[in-house]
Amino acid sequence: MPMPVIVLLVIIAVVAVCAAAFFGYRAYKHRTLAEKLDKRDDDQVHYAFIVNPSKPQAEQRKQHIKEFCEAKHLTQIEFIETQLDKDGRACAFEALDHGADVVVAVGGDGTVRTVASALSGTGHALGIVPIGTGNLFARNMGIPVDDIDAALTVATSHGSRLVDVGRLTLLDDETTDHGHAFLIIAGIGFDALMIDDTDPELKKNISWLAYFVSGVKNLFAPKYKGNVTITSADGSTHSTRGLTFRTFMAGNCGQIPMFSLMPEASYDDGILDYEIIDTSGGLIGWANLFGDVLHQTITGKAQQSPLSTNSTVDQVQGVSAEITLERPVLAQVDGDMLPETKHIRFSVERQALCVRVPEAASEDTGILALNANMSATPTKPQPTEQASGQPAEQSND
Repeated sequence: MPMPVIVLLVIIAVVAVCAAAFFGYRAYKHRTLAEKLDKRDDDQVHYAFIVNPSKPQAEQRKQHIKEFCEAKHLTQIEFIETQLDKDGRACAFEALDHGADVVVAVGGDGTVRTVASALSGTGHALGIVPIGTGNLFARNMGIPVDDIDAALTVATSHGSRLVDVGRLTLLDDETTDHGHAFLIIAGIGFDALMIDDTDPELKKNISWLAYFVSGVKNLFAPKYKGNVTITSADGSTHSTRGLTFRTFMAGNCGQIPMFSLMPEASYDDGILDYEIIDTSGGLIGWANLFGDVLHQTITGKAQQSPLSTNSTVDQVQGVSAEITLERPVLAQVDGDMLPETKHIRFSVERQALCVRVPEAASEDTGILALNANMSATPTKPQPTEQASGQPAEQSND
């Protein structure tokens, strides 16, 4: 048999084995999860489902949820839809005012984060039924993104964790009444520019890969310069004047599809992981940066590749950071755009949010927090959280 044919057969065999291993592992995970969920106790309380109607499958999901709840004999349910003038945050406050015990976000990361913004600090549990494009927070929490019944079982049964909520506050906006919540990553600079410039139609067709297309178009955007002060967990502050960077990010969860942006980020440690990225030398610098991300994805450590020459990835942990910039810069929170800003603060609320998850921290740390607040007076609706003049549920997540 000719050598090229042998090589081709070997390649095909290797690909087939890898594919079989992948699908076998995925089937094993689904089976294991199903066994765990079968042992969970349904929670017969008042559920409010916050639905983003802009999602193509929103109506089908609503009907599916109704049928699921009927089968589980969950009778106290209501649906509240986000609107142009009423984002997930306002809907969540409305749900609490109606007496909801658990608020379930049915949508993408934008809907999840705005609902979480209202629930933070209340003790009321957040459930998630992911129907967005990225669903990054759900993935980081281990919530199934391709099995609606499994996600609903998680949301409507006992089992939760307390997680941190990050906040990005625009200090040069005197009308701001609160910090914009984020559960995954918030940032300024290149990452926000990339998200803002992503084609919505392309994102519908190729999902999160559309971000890379936008990123290529903005590789050579001007850098940013400003003064940065980071406060550590022990209260000490560290300031840098005239810092030059392409992007400055604060992470609560560091995992994105295929890559680890912040390997040491933990969603319940009361600390944010700050990542300051810069490149030089044109495409060489960006190639080195890709190598850095690939290196830390493989090693699971927040460190650069030893081969890097034209990129820097500085990673620092802290409870807050304040940045004053020389010129306005775009900002984003979990993929939702905020107005341009020259003065911002990142901060974190430690274990402020109770989230229904497949793997509970204990025999229910989150539920204990929830029950402790059940007798409290329901929170009244507050002003909506808006991004760039538009409500968060209009994001493409």
